[in-house]
Amino acid sequence: MGVELTALHWIYVVFIFLIIGFMVMRRDTTIVSIVGIFLIAITATGSLSGSISSIFNSFIFAITELLPTILVISIIVAMSKVLTTTGINDVMISPFSKLIKTPALAYWTIGILMMVISWFFWPSPAVALMGAVLLPIALRVGLPALGVAMAMNLFGHGIALSGDFIIQGAPKLTADAAGLPVGDVISASIPLVIVMGLVTTITAFYFLKRDLKSGLLTATTGLSTTPSAEPTEHQLTLLSTGQKRFFALLIPVLFVLDVIAMSILNLQGGDATALIGGTSVFILLFITMVSHKNKGLEKATSYFIEGFQFGFKVFGAVIPIAAFFYLGDAGFNKIIGELLPKTSHGIVNDLGVALASLVPLSKEVGAVTLTIVGAITGLDGSGFSGISLVGSVATIFSTAIGAGAATLTALGQIAAIWVGGGTLVPWALIPAAAICGVDPFELARRNLLPVTIGLIVTTIVAMFLI
Repeated sequence: MGVELTALHWIYVVFIFLIIGFMVMRRDTTIVSIVGIFLIAITATGSLSGSISSIFNSFIFAITELLPTILVISIIVAMSKVLTTTGINDVMISPFSKLIKTPALAYWTIGILMMVISWFFWPSPAVALMGAVLLPIALRVGLPALGVAMAMNLFGHGIALSGDFIIQGAPKLTADAAGLPVGDVISASIPLVIVMGLVTTITAFYFLKRDLKSGLLTATTGLSTTPSAEPTEHQLTLLSTGQKRFFALLIPVLFVLDVIAMSILNLQGGDATALIGGTSVFILLFITMVSHKNKGLEKATSYFIEGFQFGFKVFGAVIPIAAFFYLGDAGFNKIIGELLPKTSHGIVNDLGVALASLVPLSKEVGAVTLTIVGAITGLDGSGFSGISLVGSVATIFSTAIGAGAATLTALGQIAAIWVGGGTLVPWALIPAAAICGVDPFELARRNLLPVTIGLIVTTIVAMFLI
């Protein structure tokens, strides 16, 4: 099980801690990430020109990986701009505003809805479906944009994705690697997912409530350049009241049809997100042509430009750090070349294997190690790339301990997905951050303490279940 760690691995570890440290100190990580990429490249290749080229190539790789997310967010933002400009958004949210009266109700309602939708269709399309409609309601009742992003993030990319009870993509990967039936891993994960979910979301809500009370957060805290509504007088000249009501009804109907299509056609992940994105394009074009009439052709383009400006502005700070962390996985071979040892499975996975082979074996140590290994493999930002390793490590530990294979597998899966699936790694939680118009790094910082507390408590519970 041992693996040879090279200078590349140690450079990567050092820069992981540097990046985390800079985030905690609220300093920008762009330069640190670029220096890390350069040092890894020059250590691997020994070529100055090749290492400088690797910086550019790593940016291309990161943009390519993130492009579907950038695109759907840009389109959703462009559509949101049309809805606010025409006043349709006000009509759409009026029924919800009668039900959601307090920040607490907004947090829990948005979170639970996000969790349920994410179980069936995964979080990214769920964020796109919910954000544009529910964010304005939450802001009106006093829940900050950061609070909305946290609710969607923790319930969707955290609870729903880490359990993945309906689609079963995550438990299938970990179960296969561990040599266990999928049902065993799902059953073992249920109490852990519940504990992790309750501890994390309640802790996050407590901190939100505390900061709202002290004035550290307000309903507009963290809002960036999200599309703003045009003056009311202008809204009145674009569409009649009847037209606004028609579109306010049509838009949810179209998205419900999308949900039905996802279910019937078994569309998941990227395919489901693409359907939402395409529908949003049609909504944008239809409303623009009806509201702006003769100027509709030009206005449609201007809405798209605003959306793309927003999308790339949000992602600009994320691309360098994403480029660095992609070097920890498959990105290394594509950016720098196949220069890792033949026995290597990627820098991140090698580190996880090395950690697992160094620690003494007991159920307490096993639980702690699986949580740490899961968290380390989640640092590449996908949450899924390393969970096969988690399953393998869980099998080795459970064999030595004599019990707890399913529990250890489920625990590692939960840690990997909560860290990498979109609650702590800044570029993975961008969908929720961008739709809510908040800084993804600030959202990651807000999530850090609740998720850490949740992982500690869940690890302790797992020790008793092994």
